[in-house]
Amino acid sequence: MRFDTSAYLRRATGRAKSDVANKMVSMFLHDVSRKLCGKLTLSVNDPRYAAAVTAAFGDACCYCGNPLERDRAAVEHLDGMNRFRVGLHIPGNVIVACTRCNRAKRRDDSKPTLVLAKSGWESFLCHDAKQCDQDCNSCAYWSAIWPGQADRVLRLEAAKGRIRSFQANYAPYLELNARARLVLATTIDSIYRECQEFAVTRIKVAVDEVLRDLVQVEVAGVGVVAPDVRSGLT
Repeated sequence: MRFDTSAYLRRATGRAKSDVANKMVSMFLHDVSRKLCGKLTLSVNDPRYAAAVTAAFGDACCYCGNPLERDRAAVEHLDGMNRFRVGLHIPGNVIVACTRCNRAKRRDDSKPTLVLAKSGWESFLCHDAKQCDQDCNSCAYWSAIWPGQADRVLRLEAAKGRIRSFQANYAPYLELNARARLVLATTIDSIYRECQEFAVTRIKVAVDEVLRDLVQVEVAGVGVVAPDVRSGLT
């Protein structure tokens, strides 16, 4: 099957406005987290928390268990900081993953409704190639890491166990996150939609203003600015 370059480019272009809105939601959740942590006894930046994460997971990815590298590691929010998962940047929800697992987990975090589990991280670790359709990308991801079915199931369950054991130490913080999920839902939805509307209207105005300056028709004998395919300027 040939790769559909055109469809891929269209999808990337159409995703731009939602990316802006998602970033605004993430910024909002970060600010809420910052305010809450000022009232809590422990924050993610506390050396004691960093030591606890290291004690639980060592220098390995919290999901696949592969060694972490400085340029291939990502701060991982077990419940993503987006409008569907409403995860906060607080103890119990923040650990470290490899960049590959971090990216792959976003498929579950970006689903409005989860089927395999209640949380984004647990749903990600439920893709054992037994419960999903054959074309499931997350199942394919885990199958590539651990080809053997029996071994894969055991390793996924082991990862779940490590994370559950870690989170058990931060029950009050996770309960706070659960309450926040209910309280913030309406506000987050408004921020997301208002940001999308702004992206559509404000950017259109800005583009029209810029094009009036860039595209000059028959001005000083120059004529219409022709597209330059080689440079990407249109």
